[in-house]
Amino acid sequence: MNKETKFYKYQGAGNDFVLIDNRNLAFDAADNDLIKRLCDRRFGIGGDGLMLLQDTKNFDFEMLYYNADGREGTMCGNGGRCLVAFARDLHIIQSKTAFLAVDGPHEAEIHDNQVNLGMIPVTEYQMDGEAYVLNTGSPHYVQFVEDLSQINMFKEGYAIRNNATYAEKGINVNFIEKEGEGYFVRTFERGVEDETYACGTGAVASAMSVALKEGKDGDFNIPIRVLGGQLYVSFHKEGTSFSKVFLTGPALQVFQGSISI
Repeated sequence: MNKETKFYKYQGAGNDFVLIDNRNLAFDAADNDLIKRLCDRRFGIGGDGLMLLQDTKNFDFEMLYYNADGREGTMCGNGGRCLVAFARDLHIIQSKTAFLAVDGPHEAEIHDNQVNLGMIPVTEYQMDGEAYVLNTGSPHYVQFVEDLSQINMFKEGYAIRNNATYAEKGINVNFIEKEGEGYFVRTFERGVEDETYACGTGAVASAMSVALKEGKDGDFNIPIRVLGGQLYVSFHKEGTSFSKVFLTGPALQVFQGSISI
């Protein structure tokens, strides 16, 4: 017999997610086919991913993130910001929180619809030709380009994500271009296997690549425009080490409902 499951839809700069309050553990997180169906934009609710909010010791809540392909994912920055807004809307937190995600503890603050999310420190990177490769909670490939608006992101992103170097584990592919006082970033996400309107960990990796390319140390606050809106990435850089990393941007509830599963 099918059961009705309550869900919530949130978006952070166009990165959209299906959110479920699973503190009662009623949702079967091991059912990858179900998660994939719920994320399907034609046969389900639709989203770049699905997140479960669950109880855990020593933190306000735990974030479990699943890609649109149904498989458990690595850290999602915009997803984390949306889950913080969800926790506030559920009255689990007020304006500050400490929660647990797959890559460890995170802290965050929320004011109105703006969420300032602490991300993991980064201490190393690699080069792949002229591209920067970093892990900001998820693995990212960052390439500086020109005429970014004209690039076929599916074709170019798919080719890099599935080349001999990255095919087995996958990688998120970001192209970045200088734009006024900030930068424009587009991302092809593994797990979604297409371009998304935003990628939080990708925005962080792109901002760090800017600092690495400039070769300067100190405090940075870099505006990153994505297809779905405006994000800001701040950090302190010393050599190849990044600390006090924060991702800031909007997170809003789009709608809520129930679905038979």
